[in-house]
Amino acid sequence: MNKTEFGHLAGGQTVHAIDIGGPALTARILTYGATLADLTLPGENGPHSVILGFDRLEDYLTQTGYVGAIAGRCANRIAGGRFTLDGVDHQLSLNENGRTHLHGGVEGFSRKLWSIADAGPSSVTLTLVSPHDDEGYPGEVRTICRYSIEGQTLTLELIAETDRPTLVNLAGHAYFNLDGSDTILDHRLTIPAKAYSPVDGDLIPTGETADVAGTAFDFSTPRPIRSGSPHAEYDHNFVLAMKPATAPRPAARLEGPQSGIEMEIWTTEPGLQFYDGNFLPLPQPLRGGRQGQRFGGLCLEPQRFPDAIHHPHFPGSVLRPGEIYRQVTQYVFSEGD
Repeated sequence: MNKTEFGHLAGGQTVHAIDIGGPALTARILTYGATLADLTLPGENGPHSVILGFDRLEDYLTQTGYVGAIAGRCANRIAGGRFTLDGVDHQLSLNENGRTHLHGGVEGFSRKLWSIADAGPSSVTLTLVSPHDDEGYPGEVRTICRYSIEGQTLTLELIAETDRPTLVNLAGHAYFNLDGSDTILDHRLTIPAKAYSPVDGDLIPTGETADVAGTAFDFSTPRPIRSGSPHAEYDHNFVLAMKPATAPRPAARLEGPQSGIEMEIWTTEPGLQFYDGNFLPLPQPLRGGRQGQRFGGLCLEPQRFPDAIHHPHFPGSVLRPGEIYRQVTQYVFSEGD
């Protein structure tokens, strides 16, 4: 483990970067947002990064794309930022077009300074305490985020507990680009889902579960992300199952056509949000000064279903005292044949 200062927040707090891993895979994690800032494989010309990121803390502080961060307390969207839990109404912050609550609000988990609880050569454990009424959520939530590397596998483990009923839905928000190319539209993607969640104009699920067969949402067999002309944009939940699992199961496979790098995602979560980067680029320059492009990276975010609190048949995000929220997601890399 190598811990270095990465910068300072406006209040003077130090943000640290922690480097973990070995010769086959290395990761850089920031205490700001529990952010996965870099993930590299060995290459002929030196380390080959497979995710988007920035060189400076200032860019992480000003960017609005949640690049690499842990999204929470409740990842994804909540319609109107409102929900009723045990007969009590709650109003959350509205940080998307004044109409929806996105990824935990204005100052969600992605904008918090996490504490280092433990760190070693191949893993780091970060903690965060979110107080009662944080962004409008009830209850104090205590969260653990652990990144670990073994061989060419990165494992993300997320754990949360609360002292009163609340919502918890955490997600890693790394933008993957296995080739380092301008766009990811020629990457080949497989998602073993038979259904997805249609959305309205605010990207809120309608509550319907639609069959992917015969549609642009069918990734059941490997195919390029590019869906035709015009390209169908993706920011949708894919239904892997209707409840969380105790052990990780296959969620996605991504192949970089230029690099030959392949990545499998295994997760305990029932949903996978696939976002193709259609709101990119961000104004901040990417690592190395490179300018971003639309569709320059994609997110594959294991999580509970979006807006689940308003759809009782969705796998829920309610967490109660005495319960433990736990997500385990594995990113397994290999070189193609």
